[in-house]
This record gives sequence, C-alpha cells and structure tokens, in this order.
Amino acid sequence: MGNSDLILVNAKVTTLDRQNPAAEAVAIRDGQFLQVGSEAEVRAAAPEAAVIDVKGRRVVPGLIDSHTHIIRGGLNYNMELRWDGVPSLADAMRMLKEQVARTPAPQWVRVVGGFTEHQFAEKRLPTIDEINAVAPDTPVFILHLYDRALLNAAALRAVGYAKDTPNPPGGEIVRDPSGAPTGLLLAQPNATILYATLAKGPKLPLEHQINSTRHFMRELNALGVTGVIDAGGGFQNYPGDYEVIERLHKEGQMTVRISYNLFTQKPKDEFADFSSWVKQVSPGDGDDTYRHNGAGEMLVYSAADFEDFRVARPDMPPSMEGDLEPVIRLLAENRWPWRLHATYDETIGRALDVFEKVNRDVPFNGLHWFFDHAETISDRNIDRIAALGGGIAVQHRMAYQGEYFVERYGAKAAERTPPIARMMEAGLPVGAGTDATRVASYNPWVSLSWLVTSKTVGGLRLYPQHNRLDREAALRLWTEANAWFSNEIGKRGQIKAGQLADLAVLSDDYFSAPEDEIVHLRSVLTVVGGKVVHGEGDHAPLAPELPPALPDWSPVRTFGGYHKTPEAQAKLSVHCGCSNRCAVHGHDHAAALGASVPTADVQTFWGAFGCGCWAV
Repeated sequence: MGNSDLILVNAKVTTLDRQNPAAEAVAIRDGQFLQVGSEAEVRAAAPEAAVIDVKGRRVVPGLIDSHTHIIRGGLNYNMELRWDGVPSLADAMRMLKEQVARTPAPQWVRVVGGFTEHQFAEKRLPTIDEINAVAPDTPVFILHLYDRALLNAAALRAVGYAKDTPNPPGGEIVRDPSGAPTGLLLAQPNATILYATLAKGPKLPLEHQINSTRHFMRELNALGVTGVIDAGGGFQNYPGDYEVIERLHKEGQMTVRISYNLFTQKPKDEFADFSSWVKQVSPGDGDDTYRHNGAGEMLVYSAADFEDFRVARPDMPPSMEGDLEPVIRLLAENRWPWRLHATYDETIGRALDVFEKVNRDVPFNGLHWFFDHAETISDRNIDRIAALGGGIAVQHRMAYQGEYFVERYGAKAAERTPPIARMMEAGLPVGAGTDATRVASYNPWVSLSWLVTSKTVGGLRLYPQHNRLDREAALRLWTEANAWFSNEIGKRGQIKAGQLADLAVLSDDYFSAPEDEIVHLRSVLTVVGGKVVHGEGDHAPLAPELPPALPDWSPVRTFGGYHKTPEAQAKLSVHCGCSNRCAVHGHDHAAALGASVPTADVQTFWGAFGCGCWAV
C-alpha cells in the first residue's frame, strides 16, 4: 500500500487510553496513530488515506512480549517441529513420523520446547522405544521444558554419547543396567546438558537463518505480536549471533520491533563480558525497530536458579553475592538497565541484598531494572523491589509446569505462583511475556488465557479469584505495561495519537469470547508502524509476500508453527481439485491448506505465489 496514510473503519477499538478508551476507527500517518475516534473524525483527518474495513472485529494495540528469545529462536525456527498446542501424543508422534520421512541425512528432527506432557490427552511423553520405532536412522532430539531431553539411538550416535561418556556438571546421562545411555538426559539441576547437546546438531547456513528469522517474526505477527524484548540466551553470543537480525534490520525486513538485552556467556568471567559491552554499546542505541535495552537476563551464573519443579529448589552458592555485586555496580555506574532471572524467593532476597548495598553508593534513581519470573516471591521482597524502583516481568511458565509445582509443594502454595495481584497492589511495574521458545510457547494468547483463567495448558486451575486478572488488566500487561521494561513509556502500547502505529485485528472478540477460547485467538490483520505485516482471510492480499521456508524439508512448510484447532484451520482453509502441491506450504491443494485466504481469492493467491492452480 503506497500511501503512507491508512485508515481502519468499522472496528471495535480497545485503545487502552483511559481518556479515550474505545473508538470505531483509526487513522495512521508516517508510522504513528494520527486520529482515534469516530469514522467521520478519522476520515476527515486523513481524507486521502487507504481504507481497510475490518467488519466489526476487535482491534487491540499490538502485543509486546517482555521476555522472549526471538533472536536465537529465529536462527532455528525453520529446523524445529513445533508441538506447541498439539492436543495429543498420537498427533505429535504422527507429525514426528512424517517429518522424519522428509528430513535428509545428516539433519536432525528437533522438537525444542514450547509444550508439556500435560497438554496431551495421554498425559505423558513418548518413550524412547516409540521414538526409535518412527526414527530408526534419523537423529531425533526432543526438549521438554527445563527438565529433560529425549534422544533416539541415532541422535546418541550423532552426539557421541556412549558408556564411557561422563556426566557433565549439573546434568545426568541416564543409563541402562549395562551402563549404556538410554537416550534420556536430565537437568540435575540446570539445563546446560540439554542445551549443550542440542548445540552439537547441524546449523542452518546464513541465508537459511535469515529466511528462518523472517518466518518466525511472521508467525508472531499472526498471533498479534508487534514487539518483543529479547532476553538474550545461552549460546547466543554478542555480536556474532546477532548478524542475522542486524542484517534484517539494515534491509528493512523486520516485522517485529526488538529491544535486546545482552546475556553473559562466560561463567566465572561475567564481569569481563559486561566491562567490554559497556564500551561497545549504550542502552537506547538503535531505533524504534531495533534497539539495545541493557543487561541480562543472565548477569552471573552463580545467581541462576533454573526452575525445574520436579526437583528440589537449588541453593545458590556462597559466592553469589560476591560475583553479583561488581556486575551490578558496573551497570549502575554506566546507567545500564538490567534484568535478572530469578525463580525462587530465596534467590531474589539474596540479590536484593546486593542491590540495596550498591544503591547506597550508586543510587539507581529511576533506572529500569527488574526481576524475571519470580514465581515464589514473598510480600516482603515485593515491597523491597518497590522501594528500590524495580519491576517484575512475569511469564506463563506455570501454565506448563503448574502440575509439577502442585505435586511438589501442594495446591495451596501454588495459589500465588507468581502473586501477580499482590505485585500490582504494591505499585510495581509488572509486565507479561512468554520466555519462549524453549520453556514455554511464544503464543501470547496462552499467557493471556493463563492470566485470566489461571489454568495450565493441561486444564488445572491454579489460582483463586483474587490472583486472577480481568481481561483488560491482562491485556494491559501485554501492551502499555511492557513499555516500561523497554524504556518506551508513552511511545507504544496504546492506540493513541502520537504513539507508534502497532495494532492487531483479532479473529474473535477477546472481551466476549468464552474463557476457554482465548487461547485460540489469532490476528487476521497485524500492522507495525502503519504497515500491514500479516493478513488472513479477507486481509491476506494486503500482507507482503514471504518467501517459502528454507530448507525445502523444513517442518514449517508442512506444519507451520503453533497448532491450529480444526475449527480455526477451517476458517483459514481453501480447497481446490488439482493434484499439485503448494510451493509455499508443501501441502496437496486438494487438502485443506493454511493458505489464509477466502475461496474467492484463491486465483489471486495461487497466481501470486506461482503455484499454477486456478481450480476451486
């Protein structure tokens, strides 16, 4: 759409602007909201604008994920078979078998997080024997949360694990009575063994990583996500592993705004990383599409209490405070915001001892620092964070691990994991995110469903009413509240004149859909900076073309990303009578395709992608 002016009409707009909470139309100019109000007001403000009729759908500000790993996730997305949202183990194993058949040697089939056994109707993971049966020769690596990985015999051969392979620190290679590895790897107590093993697999070449990252961003766009804060990650080195996202930014191909934090990669040498980085980059460097956000979520490895509720809470070593203090002092002196991964109250309390000590010498004075996760935080530590001007970013990890927490600590203890309502009552900045892609899914609607219903993906209700949020409060945690965490208050998160023009038109009305349907919401039209970046159904022709997923055996071509229910798929499907295969998705045209266009637009769609299919 060449005109920089754009209008959406016939809409139910939730602005999250308390002075103008609802509207029926929106005008956009030069990447910002120009006018929000009645259709007459909007048309008068931009009389030459292109007009999109959203046909009475709900429009919300673009969703912002305050904690995800999009940069690392994008490098690998096209290689990964996603079980996110798949309802049964039988379905998951069918997908695995199909992907094994199309994956060439020496490539692996990877299922890397985003699911839990509790989501399956069978309430279990596959056995090693079941995996070996469908994949006798192709390496298969399945990561389940932070707790375990399943490797078939071919994968064990590929990584070289045998009888004489020692257990690494903090991990266990489970063995049979003869001492041979079974294929089960356990995090005992941290996930290093899982990630280090995954890192042994083949990587995509640079051009495929670029394509993969574009596909991952578009998958997020399809769920209404327009911005994220990237929390760094293990094996995500700066600046080397940022080459792809830097190139996409330079070429104007990013469809998700990214604020990125830098995550140290050097146990025992973390201070050296940050000492180097504070000389290379400053918080805020970049632009509204790609910008530096500070330090973390890993600040020092001795403070990393990885959550695995199947095992007892780990005690951080005595060296934690001594390791952490010089890093916090360096960051405070250089006015670098930071974030710190902390699951347990005990870890948070010890970190706060350090923060309070440094603050006495180097006042934080409005520096936007915060804890991530905080599932078991106490009221006392909430108040200590508030007194220091910090915040808390919460994620829906309990939606995936709530059953394990209840099993270990009991249902009563689980009622405030985390105590979101108490955090908000204390006046803390609180924002929401996913911690995707390896622990939980990147789907924001899983998080919003969890915030509203308190249910896990397995259906267990965790929280009493007072620790649940109403739908507007939950949506605010995914929009305007997250602007605090990226130091962009007033710049984005609302549909308000002068803010960045990011929005999503939803597949169903978030405010009236049944609670159990929230998790199935998507975006049928996503706009970032006034430009359409995703469209489905009537809006599909407005979205820019996305090249087919590379390599040609990519699971994305066949299965896409987050699982769609049959009902959702039917709304997005087209059918035709030919026997050709779609060059974009790899499906038979005669089958239901996730082509995202109505039947009337089939000719336009296939013509645009060169599939050569005109029959309906």
